[in-house]
Amino acid sequence: MSKASLVIIKSMGIGDLVILIANIHAISKSIDEPVTVLAQKSTQAIEILKHDPFVKEVIDLEKKGFFNIIKKIKSSNFQQSFIYSDSIRLYLIAKLAGIKNNFHYKFFSKEGKNFFRTAKDFTEKVLSIKVNTESKIYIDASAVLGSIKKFNILKEEKNIICGISASGPTKRWDIENYIKLFESINKNFPCKFFLAGGYYDKDLIKQVMDSSIGKKCISFENLKISETIPIIKACNFCISNDTGFAHISSSLGLKTLILFMDSPPAAYGAYNKNISIIIPSGETIESCGHNTRGKNKILFEDVLEKMIDFLG
Repeated sequence: MSKASLVIIKSMGIGDLVILIANIHAISKSIDEPVTVLAQKSTQAIEILKHDPFVKEVIDLEKKGFFNIIKKIKSSNFQQSFIYSDSIRLYLIAKLAGIKNNFHYKFFSKEGKNFFRTAKDFTEKVLSIKVNTESKIYIDASAVLGSIKKFNILKEEKNIICGISASGPTKRWDIENYIKLFESINKNFPCKFFLAGGYYDKDLIKQVMDSSIGKKCISFENLKISETIPIIKACNFCISNDTGFAHISSSLGLKTLILFMDSPPAAYGAYNKNISIIIPSGETIESCGHNTRGKNKILFEDVLEKMIDFLG
């Protein structure tokens, strides 16, 4: 008998979704069939999970429209739901949609918790299994080959994904530092830099493209996430602020260096062995977190030394 399952994700960010993919896979493997994911559009779940064999379908979790969401999922006759949230609203949606078995975080419990460990502990407790937290994004191999050809991605070059944006200015290393970093790296290795940012990052991207290193750069600003994923997969490395592109890169197997300056690396950097971490001078992995405001204490020399070691 089918154990049709719904995985509900409240988090809005791409990075959060990517971290939770490991748990989605664990659930699917446990019940021996693909699951349906209910997630907000801002997570880009439809595009990121497009080729995932463990995901049957992605349904949009509208910010509003309580009864519309219930209507969307009720006809699927889900037997159980796994709610990665302490939200009563999401629990009621699942309950009123006729789902009998609803597993969820303890209500009003998630504040201040470690994001990936909370998800891991929840999944392991519900399913009585061990969860490997290293998420994996699946992709069409032919799309990767197409990207290699289209963007002339050569093995002789260091092809680097550059997550120059972030969800807010306090989480973003100054663009002047990135330009200086790219110029310095390019003196040591032949490089191609892929500027991972979107429409709202055009000013940042323009500053890089107008610099002396601009001729070595390719911008993602007009591409969909699904179009960037095969390009990322074709590259070797990623240097990024704590942003969705960093988490996508690490889950596609790239060696990924993430600069944490105003978010907790213990919660968002320790889940994947492909991720290396840089934190503000004077901080530790445990002390760095939300409201650290440490962007000006990320030392250029530390980042350059780490990148040279990365690429060598």
